[in-house]
Amino acid sequence: MSNQKSAIYNLQSAIENRQSAIGNPPRLDYVLLGVVLLLLLLGLIMIFSITFPLRLQIGKEDPLRDFLNQAQYAAAGLIALFVCARVDYRVWKRLAIPLMVVTVGLLVVVLFAPPVNNSHRWLWGGSVQPAEFAKFALVVYMATWLSSKGEKLRQITYGLLPFAIIVGSVCGLILLEPNLSTTGIIALCALTMFFIAGADVVQLLLLGIVGGGVAAIVVVQTPYQLQRFLIFQNPSAPSEGGAYQVMQGLNALGSGGLLGRGLGTGYAKFGFVPTPQNDYIFALLGEELGLVGTWFVLGLFLLLVYRGFCIAAQTRDLFGQILATGLTFGLVFQAFVNIGVVTAMLPPTGVPLPFISAGGSSLIVALMSVGVLLSISRAQTLEGRYATFDFGWRYRGPRVPRLDRRPRATRTRQ
Repeated sequence: MSNQKSAIYNLQSAIENRQSAIGNPPRLDYVLLGVVLLLLLLGLIMIFSITFPLRLQIGKEDPLRDFLNQAQYAAAGLIALFVCARVDYRVWKRLAIPLMVVTVGLLVVVLFAPPVNNSHRWLWGGSVQPAEFAKFALVVYMATWLSSKGEKLRQITYGLLPFAIIVGSVCGLILLEPNLSTTGIIALCALTMFFIAGADVVQLLLLGIVGGGVAAIVVVQTPYQLQRFLIFQNPSAPSEGGAYQVMQGLNALGSGGLLGRGLGTGYAKFGFVPTPQNDYIFALLGEELGLVGTWFVLGLFLLLVYRGFCIAAQTRDLFGQILATGLTFGLVFQAFVNIGVVTAMLPPTGVPLPFISAGGSSLIVALMSVGVLLSISRAQTLEGRYATFDFGWRYRGPRVPRLDRRPRATRTRQ
């Protein structure tokens, strides 16, 4: 009898969802899309404001070159966004293994590429950075792998060891480039997904201890990383390289005051802050748009995180929940690291600010991630919105919405 009731309920739900889909076609999360478009537009404005006067001062190159390059990357990224938004996000589950194999192959190939600034990070003349695509590929693969494990995730042989091998292999290849900042972002994102999927706290502690130990060894054994850590401890101490960059970034950020000097009128871009259109663009944004501008950007990122978590919370598919959570954390961790470096809250490192900093690979991957989030949000109108997050310690399953949740009115009728 219970099986018959369950079958009738599933049939009724399918009919209701189908009728809802016909009367209310799936829609994008326009709030999330609007936030991303605002950040992208602000990034283009800032890149024009920073690079046009510099190129004009040099007089040997097209002053619009950097702006036009970024506009092309933005156009390509928006195409990727809308394609990913239209494609059913479950397709990525079937593509997880091939995508991971290609990514690992590129990470190996880049180690044999000609070095740029003593690093092996770029392919094809510096136009492609495989580590950026590894962020997306690993999130997709981990969402597929974690959603298939269930309660086995708490076992060492099925959960902890395979997770450590998969994430450790990818992070190890990126660390050899060397690229410690991207390695840290990927590791944190994977660890967060592991926790959300239902990993035990003891497992997380073990991974944190091992990962922290490896990071400490790398910093101690790498002279320039150790110098960056010492600069972080005392940015005002006399030293070479990074300390000057940190202090100039803070000066630029603070000199804007409440409302800023105005677009195009900042001084720090004229040789004071290195690569102002990339890693330190947030400092230039604070100089030209002031405290109001920086808080506006922070507010947009907070709204992006909120919408990402809402999408994850309203998705009934476990794969979609973990995927949405991983993509959201990937964007927020990268933004946090960039802003933390500019404000001297983290050691100096090179991480672009999502949607705003100049760069092709990072921008396209970020927009692809948003496209997949929009695809997950579109599926909600077809499947219903009954799930809510459950972070209770008594429930020892995944820390994501429970998939068997039904409307209370329906349960009462049964």
